[in-house]
Amino acid sequence: MKKTTWISGVVVLALVAGGAWWWIQRNAQSAVQYRTALIERGALQASVSASGTVNPVTQVSVGTQVSGQVRAVHVDFNTEVKAGQLIAEIDAQTFEYRVSSAQADVNAARAAVAIAVANAASSRANVSRAQSDLAEAQRTHERNLSLVAQGFIAQSEADRTRAVLTSAQESLKAMQALVGVSEAQIKSAQANVAQREAALAQARIDLSRTRITSPVDGIVIKRTVEKGQTVAASLQAPELFVIAQNLSDMQVDASVDEADVGRIQPGQTASFTVDAFPGQTFEGQVRQVRKAATNVSNVVTYVAVVGFANTSGRLLPGMTANVRVVTDSRESVLKVPNAALRVRMAGVEPAAVPAGPADAPASAAAPRAINGAANGAANGAASRTPRMAAQSRSAGAGRGASQRGRIYLLDANGQPQAFDVRLGVSDGTATELLVRPDSPNAAELVEGATVVTGVIGGPAASAAPTRQAGPRLGF
Repeated sequence: MKKTTWISGVVVLALVAGGAWWWIQRNAQSAVQYRTALIERGALQASVSASGTVNPVTQVSVGTQVSGQVRAVHVDFNTEVKAGQLIAEIDAQTFEYRVSSAQADVNAARAAVAIAVANAASSRANVSRAQSDLAEAQRTHERNLSLVAQGFIAQSEADRTRAVLTSAQESLKAMQALVGVSEAQIKSAQANVAQREAALAQARIDLSRTRITSPVDGIVIKRTVEKGQTVAASLQAPELFVIAQNLSDMQVDASVDEADVGRIQPGQTASFTVDAFPGQTFEGQVRQVRKAATNVSNVVTYVAVVGFANTSGRLLPGMTANVRVVTDSRESVLKVPNAALRVRMAGVEPAAVPAGPADAPASAAAPRAINGAANGAANGAASRTPRMAAQSRSAGAGRGASQRGRIYLLDANGQPQAFDVRLGVSDGTATELLVRPDSPNAAELVEGATVVTGVIGGPAASAAPTRQAGPRLGF
């Protein structure tokens, strides 16, 4: 009987010990733990991210101004050409015949000028003859008048010579008019010659256009014509070649969202990557922000031109570039991880401090404390999703205006303390922490302070957001 009682006591003690151990382990597992980081001091760069296409600075499309069959193509893709170099030819027989016909028309017009000049000379000779006849008729009439006065001849003879004199005068006027007509015919023939010569020059120009030459020094990056192909130049010249003038000086035409274009200015530093060379970053500079907007599916973008030197020749036209433009930078500033700005703890509120002019209430975009443990954290994560997407697109802001945020620091006992802080620029990973020297929290918000970036275990662990996105800044 005593042995049975002793065994029962041992079993009861074992059960009690096991239950105590399970309870201790359960409490240990349910204890709240914190993921932490340090407030650091360093440089920050706010930037705008965009995508674009690598293009030559000068890209010339070469076409044809005349229609016909392509007789020869002298260049191919990647062929280096010089200005004036022959790159293609169009069958020139039709244009050669047009030149011959226009030349014949010019010759005929020049012959007509020679005929008109000869007619004018003949008319002037007739005028001289008419002037001689008029002078003779004048002398004869005057002599007859003298003889009539002396009574040697009859009055009828004087009347006859008067009629001859009048006829000679009218004949002279007619000959002088013919001279004017001849002069006009000469001018008309000369104008016809000029017209025919213009037609000949046009025919010769069309003939010369059958020889397609390069307008610039460069390299052929596109060819759309083959030998024997017929090209028709009507309202628009067909494109035969595309020549890049200089592949060592290129640019990226980046499409920037309208929300970010106000932060981009010429002269800003930019970097970009291309899929062809993973892990390599290329440097450039913003040369221009074009004012022409592009609207695609109600998304408005503007083109920012980023120039760079392609001395190695590795980057090719048409490559897709992921561009990052540095819009603002800070040196030696306090910065806090963005994850710390997303942490919210129910029941942990900042201590009340007197508000100064610089600590006025923030805008509606300032973070709000989340009441409740699990449900509050989940709702806050859902409401932040659109703003996180916008923040990740712009990769931080750099507009100089401070925003409000909240962080939690661990005290000497490992307990979190909440602090309302002012925030500056962000690079998408860390955010500038603005602390005035006379601020009541200046002693706690210092370099090396431990800041909470997440909750591990405890009731709030299941409700804490897991996505590490940017801070909720009201830029």
